[in-house]
This record gives sequence, C-alpha cells and structure tokens, in this order.
Amino acid sequence: MHVQLRMHYEMNRQLVRDSGLSLADYDVLLALSGRPGEVMQVSDLAIELGWERSRVSHQLRRMCERGLTERRPSSNDRRATDALLTGEGRRMISAAAPAHLDLVGRLFFDPLPTEVLSSLTEALELVLANLRRTGLGAAAPD
Repeated sequence: MHVQLRMHYEMNRQLVRDSGLSLADYDVLLALSGRPGEVMQVSDLAIELGWERSRVSHQLRRMCERGLTERRPSSNDRRATDALLTGEGRRMISAAAPAHLDLVGRLFFDPLPTEVLSSLTEALELVLANLRRTGLGAAAPD
C-alpha cells in the first residue's frame, strides 16, 4: 500500500509540474487514446479505470472545460454518453508520456535486478488473473 500511494503521489506531482495534467487526467487520456476512434462509453471508461461513474463524470466535466475531451450521446446506445479524446487531449498526452514513462522506469523498474523483475512480473500476472476471476469487478474488461 505504501508503494502504491507513494508512486501515485510521485507520478501526479511530476505530471502536474511538467505537463499541467493530473494523474487522473493522464489516466483518462491514456484509456481513450488506446481505443478505436479514441472514444468510449462513460460507463466503460469507469470500469476500465476502476472508478465510480460519478468520479468519471466529474473528471470528464473538468477535462471538457479544458478542451481535452468531449462528451456526446453515444452512437451505439442512445441512453449512454461517449467520452471522446480531442486533438488537444491527444497533444497533451503525447507530450506528457515520455517524461511520465521515464519517471515510472526510474522509480519502479530501474532499482530491480532482472531476476527480481521477472519474478515480480510473474507474481503480478497471477494476482491480476485471480482478481479478474474472483474479484468484485470480475466482469470488468482487461
């Protein structure tokens, strides 16, 4: 828990300082940028991020005000809302990603010897598979 909280703090601090994005902004932009058409239904985005739908809605409202995302009625389900990455959002995540990935590498991966890293990777893959199979969000997408 301490590692998770400290990593979150360090990543958020670096992103805000270097790019003006919060870690929450980055998470949303990353999720959208990895989807076909850079669009997702808000409910699917909430599942992807592991957030409550209300948190996603508030985050998207703030990001829409800054021109990073747009919200529009879903093209697949008239009852749903889609979140869409804008050109500005795409530009911001592209600019922020290199320094963010460098920080994660320096703080998390660089101190680990190769043999420890491969064991850690294997252990985390087993934990993730168990979470997908038995966790409360077992129906959540990958």
